[in-house]
Amino acid sequence: MTGALAPAPLFTGSDWDFSLINRIYETVEPIALQEMKLNIYPNQIEIISAEQMLDAYSSIGMPLFYKHWSFGKQFVTNEMLYRKGLRGLAYELVINSDPCINYLMQENSATMQTLVIAHAAFGHNHFFKNNYVFKQWTDAEGILDYLEFAKRYIAQCEERHGQLAVERVLDAAHALMNQGVHRYPRVRPRDMKEEAEREAERQAYRDRIYDDLWRTVPVGAKAASVPSDQRRAALGLPQENILYFLEKTGPRLESWQREILRIVRLIAQYFYPQRQTKAMNEGCATYTHYRIMTILHDRGWLTDGAFMEFIQSHTNVVYQPTFDSGHFGGFNPYALGFGIMSDIERICMDPTDEDRDWFGDIAGARDPVEVLKDIWANYRDESFVSQFLSPHLIRQWRLFQLLDRESEPDLRVEAIHDERGYRRIRRALAREHDIARQEPDIQVVDVDLAGDRTLMLEHAVTDGVVLDASDAAMVLQSLANLWGYEVALSEVDVESRKELKNHRCHPQPEWIG
Repeated sequence: MTGALAPAPLFTGSDWDFSLINRIYETVEPIALQEMKLNIYPNQIEIISAEQMLDAYSSIGMPLFYKHWSFGKQFVTNEMLYRKGLRGLAYELVINSDPCINYLMQENSATMQTLVIAHAAFGHNHFFKNNYVFKQWTDAEGILDYLEFAKRYIAQCEERHGQLAVERVLDAAHALMNQGVHRYPRVRPRDMKEEAEREAERQAYRDRIYDDLWRTVPVGAKAASVPSDQRRAALGLPQENILYFLEKTGPRLESWQREILRIVRLIAQYFYPQRQTKAMNEGCATYTHYRIMTILHDRGWLTDGAFMEFIQSHTNVVYQPTFDSGHFGGFNPYALGFGIMSDIERICMDPTDEDRDWFGDIAGARDPVEVLKDIWANYRDESFVSQFLSPHLIRQWRLFQLLDRESEPDLRVEAIHDERGYRRIRRALAREHDIARQEPDIQVVDVDLAGDRTLMLEHAVTDGVVLDASDAAMVLQSLANLWGYEVALSEVDVESRKELKNHRCHPQPEWIG
């Protein structure tokens, strides 16, 4: 019965079997669903070995995926580090799908299996199903079917067109994955099953714009000039999703190449919400497992020894190195998410006058889980930090803001944890979690239809941060190969509109015959 003391602990040692996994799940489930009232997809629990976990790492954590040499490279690298003891493996891996697939490591102790069931099967699962970013961008029910289609389709392409030809397209598409997403939501999430079923129709597809713009351009002569506004409107410019633009208008691409670009960009889009919610997603799962494991111990389901094992693991997960520790590398998303969520619980249960001034809507609400569920559903990392990082936590963590300008020889402390600094620190940390600032804003802005068909792009430069020259050259080479003609990229300051740098690249001969 929920809330009752356990007649005996679930286990007393570290060993487990499948019947114990079932008992653990059946004990955790009512706490998560009836007491915390979490809303989840049905769970599917899989036990995998260390080698299978390494294999999952190599294919970005998905149970089905097409073949590519980069996955094998990742596997060899991770395996070498793991075997040498230089890198550990995750205790679990969870897939945003319906049913929600949870991979548990075979090597975990019984305590760790309990932790990861609470963490992944209920914490991550609830976040995947309820957060608005995942609702806008993902189709949990259809993703596994689509991945199966993608794997089969690319294997068929290798048979028809050769492994090298397919590998070239995948290499180029992978280089552009971060520029292969729509950053503004559609009316409804894309139905991944429908995408797979429509593939046959797209085999014969020839876009009207493609015909109008490319078939009629004379070879070796200049076409009649088309007004720039009409040209850009016909091409749907400016366009931030570069893979989408290539798929629809690339003049040299065959239908199977367009379909591969579509596969890569839809998978990139599927993972886009995870890049926006890393701290919230891990914070939600960590808060959930901490609450459930504490309840299990309080009610006698976990022994003191098992709880101490859990506390040690949990403490390692939420450890945050200080700025002067010698190994500070930014904020640990587990520590940031769990810390703010635990502080929200404090504000709900035992607020100070300062908390009431800053968080009048939730201070003293007395039901922190309901408050957190609303936050989990309606925020992403940037807005979460911007709204809920409290002065109390800023003082506790001793946060401050450093200003590092290229024009100035020294660093300057811009804000500290005091009345004047709270909002500035919170705003600065929130901006660090804004994906629009983490990734360059590069858009296709025009095409020289009347000349040599040069594809023109623009990078909107903020804070003077231009692209790394070597990285830009490699990615532009992939873009030029797919486009089939010269590509030009201008880096332009967003405020002054001054051009800071210019890059140009031609396709490699083997791509254009």
